[in-house]
Amino acid sequence: MASAFILWLAVCLSGSWAVDRGNFKTCDQSAFCKRQRALKPTESPYRALLETMELTNTRLTLQLINDNNKVRLLLELYRLQGNITRVKINELKPLKPRYEVPDVLIREPPTEPLSLLSQDENGVVLSLGADSQRVIVSARPFRLDIMEGREVLMSLNSRGLLAFEHLRIRKDTFSYKVTSTVASVWDNIKRVFSSQAEPEAENKEEADQTNQAEVAKEEGEKVDDGMWEETFKSHSDSKPNGPSAVSLDFSLPGVEHVYGIPEHADTLRLKTTDNGDPYRLYNLDVFQYELYNPMALYGAVPVMLAHNAQRTTGIFWLNAAETWVDISSNTAGKTVFGKMLDYVQGSSETPQTDVRWISESGIIDVFIMLGPTAKDVFSQYASLTGTQSFPPLSSLAYHQCRWNYNDQEDVKAVDMGFDEHDIPYDFIWLDIEHTDGKRYFTWDPHKFATPKEMLQGLMDKKRKMVAIVDPHIKVDSSYKIHNEIRSRGYYIKNKDGGDYEGWCWPGSAGYPDFTRADMRSWWASMFAYDQYEGSMENLYTWNDMNEPSVFNGPEVTMHKDATHGDWEHRDVHNLYGFYVQMATAEGQIQRSGGVERPFVLTRAFFAGSQRYGAVWTGDNAAEWDHLKISIPMCLSLGLVGISFCGADVGGFFKTPSSELLVRWYQTGAYQPFFRAHAHLDTPRREPWLFGPENTALIREAVRQRYTLLPYWYLQFYHTHRTGEPVMRPLWVEYPQDPATFALDDEFLIGRDLLVHPVTEEGARGVTAYLPGKNEVWFDVNTFQKHNGAQNLYIPVTMNSIPVFQRGGSIIPRKLRVRRSSTCMEHDPYTLYVALNPQRTAEGELYIDDGHTFNYEKKEFVHRRLSFVSNILSSVDLAPDAQFTTPSWIERVVILGASKPSNVTLKTADGQESQLEFDFDSSMSVLTLRKPGMNAGADWTVTLK
Repeated sequence: MASAFILWLAVCLSGSWAVDRGNFKTCDQSAFCKRQRALKPTESPYRALLETMELTNTRLTLQLINDNNKVRLLLELYRLQGNITRVKINELKPLKPRYEVPDVLIREPPTEPLSLLSQDENGVVLSLGADSQRVIVSARPFRLDIMEGREVLMSLNSRGLLAFEHLRIRKDTFSYKVTSTVASVWDNIKRVFSSQAEPEAENKEEADQTNQAEVAKEEGEKVDDGMWEETFKSHSDSKPNGPSAVSLDFSLPGVEHVYGIPEHADTLRLKTTDNGDPYRLYNLDVFQYELYNPMALYGAVPVMLAHNAQRTTGIFWLNAAETWVDISSNTAGKTVFGKMLDYVQGSSETPQTDVRWISESGIIDVFIMLGPTAKDVFSQYASLTGTQSFPPLSSLAYHQCRWNYNDQEDVKAVDMGFDEHDIPYDFIWLDIEHTDGKRYFTWDPHKFATPKEMLQGLMDKKRKMVAIVDPHIKVDSSYKIHNEIRSRGYYIKNKDGGDYEGWCWPGSAGYPDFTRADMRSWWASMFAYDQYEGSMENLYTWNDMNEPSVFNGPEVTMHKDATHGDWEHRDVHNLYGFYVQMATAEGQIQRSGGVERPFVLTRAFFAGSQRYGAVWTGDNAAEWDHLKISIPMCLSLGLVGISFCGADVGGFFKTPSSELLVRWYQTGAYQPFFRAHAHLDTPRREPWLFGPENTALIREAVRQRYTLLPYWYLQFYHTHRTGEPVMRPLWVEYPQDPATFALDDEFLIGRDLLVHPVTEEGARGVTAYLPGKNEVWFDVNTFQKHNGAQNLYIPVTMNSIPVFQRGGSIIPRKLRVRRSSTCMEHDPYTLYVALNPQRTAEGELYIDDGHTFNYEKKEFVHRRLSFVSNILSSVDLAPDAQFTTPSWIERVVILGASKPSNVTLKTADGQESQLEFDFDSSMSVLTLRKPGMNAGADWTVTLK
């Protein structure tokens, strides 16, 4: 068995590096998607039974009936705090419970009262509170419209594509195979369902409405291939519950741009899918994925944002089963000339985007986030699923990784190499080969015989390590982790009730059931220092392969009819990686007694994963297009709450040219998660292996990252508090500028830094769009000022990283770059003050200990920095906070300044002193030298 596995693995890892699309389903090969997509827009068979409506202080309930099969559904409508509407649709009387996603919402969302405005035989109108918002429930056919004044913001089921496959008894079981025992059970089921009829039902139609089991065996109901069993390649899916798909369409009047639903290797603006497959959300281990298509990748966040110049809205489809999303638009394919022609000819057609969600199982549970601004939508989504965890500051620095560093001596040599070449780094990573035979929580006894000695050596330099811990567990009776999981019954089960086993890196492996709280608790306990032998407080964790990856499974993942207690894997699939990272992060917190913040990187993710750590874009390739696609991939993740995103610098597969590697470092230095990584079979690519010139270029890119760590840390503090993305598209800050709506080759970090990386081979220049009609932007390298609302051509050389600071902002930096971020903890700050045309600027400075949860106890410094009327000041934004810092302000650089006659510093104790300064009249740059005030104190600097 082991030798067969090794042979099979060798075949998989050799040859060309490209995705085998035949291993992954298209919509036509996914029975439920094909079945649902065959339904075309029409008048919906569903109608609302208004006589069943109940309105309480917290919700409206209403029954829906499918006039084709008489099956009833229950609609629940909630008005939630913060301008969110929740719509739930489930079977009224299902044969068995249908899966509802737990643990993703941070709490049961608080509601606000709904009030009835009007009602007649055609429908009801309900108030949604402020701004004349209301929801109209139309009865025949059933439809929901959310309106503000006379404007329709969003419509549900306007195209009649609501579909809800009710659970049923399999026909052939009763038509041809009825035994006396089963017939008796059937009689009992009929009696149960007949009792659901309303007492006043007087005709056959009303009686049949509640008899769903009887309906399921009517001869007139069509049975399609794949409803009760499905085969893909050599794999069979037994589908014991039969067809259970759900679907709903949403219409977005006035919208041409929609975003989100990661993870896909595609443009930021989502494309229409009329002429191809829908976007797929199904966590999969895709071997060197293709670009610019809607194939599923490692993670799935079922959240979409819609934007136009007037409003941003969002749709959160809370379903963890395989999901497909269709997008169509009445303006798709029209050229700019065609749109102009429409305008000249007086076309009255309003742009509209239509979206349809299709999931294999579960219920319809959708949150409609009504904005009206993008930042409102971020806040609304954060109120549901939480915000990005606040990472340790060191995790925002540079990470060095490959599959694999050979042994402790190799780790030591790489560590020394960074010092010898004066390149800072904070984390070095170990992949699967560091373990004892792919047994996680262990160390190779020969290559990593003394892990604590290795970790202590890194700690002495204020550096850290990440080791991989995957969720597939080697089936080996001598392996403690396996024995404990098996004895406790924590493995996922196969359809026959035995422990599910599949092939992964160790060979035959079991898969812990992380959907179980007791399993997660046990897993967390394994990170304790007395359980994870050789671990120390500077060892952190990487969860890979947690889609879950099953090399010999269907689509390289788990069989859908595997079981997690009462639920099938098909119900919970997209949650698996979410739960693995949750349990791992909790283990890191517990090992420190709740003091230290965790750092956990995951490949698979779902809505809410932002609460537990970082993600990366998976197994990319050393190609220019993969460098380019890293930008929209991370932008898409940020829009749906996951700010801590990055791509493997240099590309995981293949070998980058020196030019590509340098450009990737320059791009990665300005993305939230900054890690170089490489495949086992690629040549070594530590930063100093490409010649002195390229080493210098990489060193400079990494050092730029370190100087900006105070700004990065501030942005992560903000995203932790607000849910606003760290790395964001330009349209978030310039929502009324259509020129920004589809841009995905440049981005903002927070509000104040605009980055346009060089991602074209041999580029001699790039064209960056600088937004803001009445704004100015300063080149951070030359301090040259440029007006906003223009496309600026920028000549570039190999050392160019086009970055601009917004006029009107103040950005703190630390210019004394040392070997790690922790070594820079108490170093001084330089403030870069970029003045706007009104000659004002503002910014913030945030400082805490960088690694514990003590900030939750108000142990931090948070300052407001402002420049108004020629006075630069620092004011406490958190006067109740208690934290002291020895850091000071060693320099202030003011861009767009005039030369003063003198500069006066006044400190909190009232003392005044004159400051030295230099003024560059050619660039209008004023530099104040050695002001020396404490970074946590009140002070003012006056220019006269």
